[in-house]
Amino acid sequence: MAHIADHLSVVELGLRAKTSDDACAARHYQAIWLLAQGKPLADVAATTGFVQRWLEQLASRYNQFGPDALGDRRRRNGTAPRLLTPDLLDKLRVRLAGPPPDGGTWNTSKIASWMAAELGLVSVYPQRAWEALQAIGWSIQAPRPRNPAAAGPEAQAAFKKNSPRPSPKRRRATPACRSRSSARTSTASG
Repeated sequence: MAHIADHLSVVELGLRAKTSDDACAARHYQAIWLLAQGKPLADVAATTGFVQRWLEQLASRYNQFGPDALGDRRRRNGTAPRLLTPDLLDKLRVRLAGPPPDGGTWNTSKIASWMAAELGLVSVYPQRAWEALQAIGWSIQAPRPRNPAAAGPEAQAAFKKNSPRPSPKRRRATPACRSRSSARTSTASG
């Protein structure tokens, strides 16, 4: 059983575990909440999926620094973004106002290519383009597929005319009924 400092009450820890927007923080709050209730490390590890050593480190971090020590701290490590800079995101907003170089519609591959050219890189993963779109409040929009029944009578007739005809069914070479080539045998003893 690990000792948990009373930075937050058990009720507040449980509430934060259930209402946190950040999934990583929610799992950390859940682990600390269970430990604060006096549950053994092994039970908390089985419930949360964390190993016991990590739970000990998490509890130590919480005891020392409080609730700010929970969650994904990589996002608050003090470094500036290297790829999705505010300048690049502003340029992306302006660029998306026009069509892509090859026409058509924007997609993550086209945005990734534009980002790579803008940054002087060989390539940028499409995932980073998706993250850039999310950062500026955009998302990829695709039209819904049309219903085939929405085709007019002429298009339906042309489709039926050009469709391959099904081949006629052939009779099976082997009869479907059971074979009567040998005498019946009985499995009863006697």
